[in-house]
Amino acid sequence: MTLNVISLAQDLIRAESVTPDPGCALDVLESALSGLGFTCHRLIFSEEGTPDVPNLYARYGTASPNICFAGHTDVVPVGAADHWSVEPFTAQVKDGQLYGRGAADMKAAIASFTVAAERYINAASDINGSISFLITGDEEGPAINGTRKVLKWLQERGEELDYCLVGEPTNPNALGEMIKIGRRGSLHGFITTHGTQGHVAYPHLAHNPITDMVKLLATLEAPLDDGNAHFQPSNLEIVDMHVGNESHNVVPAEAKARFNVRFNSVWTPESLKEELTTRLQSAGVERYSVDWWVSGDSFITTPCSLTEALSDAIKANTGRTPELSTSGGTSDARFIKDMCPVVEFGLIGATMHKIDEHVPVSAIETLTDIYTDFLRRMLS
Repeated sequence: MTLNVISLAQDLIRAESVTPDPGCALDVLESALSGLGFTCHRLIFSEEGTPDVPNLYARYGTASPNICFAGHTDVVPVGAADHWSVEPFTAQVKDGQLYGRGAADMKAAIASFTVAAERYINAASDINGSISFLITGDEEGPAINGTRKVLKWLQERGEELDYCLVGEPTNPNALGEMIKIGRRGSLHGFITTHGTQGHVAYPHLAHNPITDMVKLLATLEAPLDDGNAHFQPSNLEIVDMHVGNESHNVVPAEAKARFNVRFNSVWTPESLKEELTTRLQSAGVERYSVDWWVSGDSFITTPCSLTEALSDAIKANTGRTPELSTSGGTSDARFIKDMCPVVEFGLIGATMHKIDEHVPVSAIETLTDIYTDFLRRMLS
């Protein structure tokens, strides 16, 4: 059996899997990995109020170190399908580019690592360790029944990951530019101000919650920090303000707003909430409430054999020395970092989640070479 990386990427893209619908993408991948001799476990996790999610854990070998490739087969919706120049799930190759939802984020990277595993297994006379895949269908969704529950399942059976590479699209413009060695945390705040509804002509009989909300939000404008050696400054953005008052002569009863903070290692979620609570209290508003949700903590993987092997493989196959970065959003690496050192490296992310998502065919092929070289450096 010899896999073709472009054909496998196309098969994965054609397996339409928009969150939370898993489609048959995991079937495609499991078939390929089983054919290479991987032991595969299909894991379906549930939680009340969330969709059931299928996940796949596959492993070749039993020895240490266990080098894991992590990723996701779920994709975001296509948006306005009639604005695409190709059908979003036909995986067409046009002018040297592979088009389709999930091409960049991140089905082509999954195909690349699968073919890299095949090449390494076929070429190695002796594998000093194991290769594994941790693939979820719940990364673009709420991330409740995906990677973190697979990790818990692994721990319960006494199985460890020694190093992990997440195949997210990390490169801004060209393959080999950037490895993600950490991520900022993400804190969400939900503010509700409670007023007294009344007639606008009789303000002494009402209390306007919008005025209070403006005062509260103004306290959040000041910078949080200056960043540090590994992270850019933390950033707070107000992302929504909603009243729902359609009348021109009624003072509303309440107002709501949401904000998000992408925070660096200067803060923990607890210390950041304490700082923001102090700021909000300084507004002097009496009737309000705040709910918090932490979707990820900040983390960094210090330089080690993992970052060295990947950097060397990238330079050998592209001529580029990658930047070790913590920029961007968040990923399932935020869960994996609690088990083992983790980095992220994949394709070019310029078109991820966009209309006409695409990646160069040549980049997929080079990524496969990088991943093969990476396995050789980690296991030989």
